[in-house]
Amino acid sequence: MIQDYYGLKNWHSYRYKTSQENKNSSIAKDEVALLAERLEFFIPKLMKIMRPWQWMLYVFFWSLFLTVLERHGLTTWSEFLIKFLGRLTQNTLIVMPSLYLVDYLRPTFKNASISSVSIRIVLMMMSASAIATTLVMLVMVNVGWIEYDAKTFVFNLLFDTLFAGGFTLVFLLYFLRIYRQLNALKLSFEYKLATQNDLIKARIAPHFFFNTLNTLVSLIESSPSKAADLLQHVSALFRASFTGAHEISFEEEIALCEHYLAIESSRLADKLEVSWQLPDEDVMYDMVITALTLQSVLEKMLINVVEMTTETILIDIKATWQQHRIMITIGVELPKKTLIVNHDLRQHMDFYIQAERLRAYFGHSANIESVVDSTHIITVIDYPLHDAGL
Repeated sequence: MIQDYYGLKNWHSYRYKTSQENKNSSIAKDEVALLAERLEFFIPKLMKIMRPWQWMLYVFFWSLFLTVLERHGLTTWSEFLIKFLGRLTQNTLIVMPSLYLVDYLRPTFKNASISSVSIRIVLMMMSASAIATTLVMLVMVNVGWIEYDAKTFVFNLLFDTLFAGGFTLVFLLYFLRIYRQLNALKLSFEYKLATQNDLIKARIAPHFFFNTLNTLVSLIESSPSKAADLLQHVSALFRASFTGAHEISFEEEIALCEHYLAIESSRLADKLEVSWQLPDEDVMYDMVITALTLQSVLEKMLINVVEMTTETILIDIKATWQQHRIMITIGVELPKKTLIVNHDLRQHMDFYIQAERLRAYFGHSANIESVVDSTHIITVIDYPLHDAGL
């Protein structure tokens, strides 16, 4: 019943969208908003969990269960029925008003701490139990259904009051557990959503888009043929960026990087030199990588190093495939005359998102690490890939 309120039937779809089985799915913002709405307070809206008649049905069977447990002191069916009616009336007087009262005080409770609210609700349920027990037992004594005994009266009053408090505490702990699970799930959604947004931004960086447009505009007037070539490079790169994170051949990734570097070279002129050390074509034919992984690493190198200086920067790219592991090393020489703060550069050389994409396809041992010193940046893309030829 409570699980239905919290949308546990929807948890499967939430977890599915953040699982490995559905890596490319998007997390809808309305689902995150719905989850946030349910996290306003750790206690749900009790009268929305079930309708009043459904609560009464649970109270009925709970009262019957308690009466059966106490049947050892009952000798006839009439005594059993009287005991059951007393329990039913008592539990109804405890549960139904308390549910409405908790929902009514919910706006006030939301501004208090969880411990404070829990203490208030436990005390409220214990008070309701004490009052209901007293009323029911006095009525039954006056009607003549039971005989008054002070010790029995006090014992039943204390037992029922403490039992109601303990039972309420168990439910509150259960609500709190579900609340924390939902909170963790909400944080997971927000992280996945932020990651997807970062990936989109990485695919089409705004500065790259506008710089490319400006370059095209200038080339259309001065050199239409170069503009046409540049447009072909842009078309190939953008087409790949919209296909999403997927596994492509290493040759295709190299082609995408060459498209990207050709676009940037038209703007950076003689500031950029790139050296490739690649395996033979028959080896690269069997190599695979997640799309735009190497390209996104090169993009960060250009943004944070090449664009910050007037000197010519050499980027050396070397790829090897040995012992069932692919290692791509990207080395960048830092400018000698331009001051680049290493601390800031280390912060910009963060490839966490790209590494996560690699791990999603090639396992947890896949990684991207970058080391920055006074003269170089060395970035290594390392991931396992079984070589059937070995």
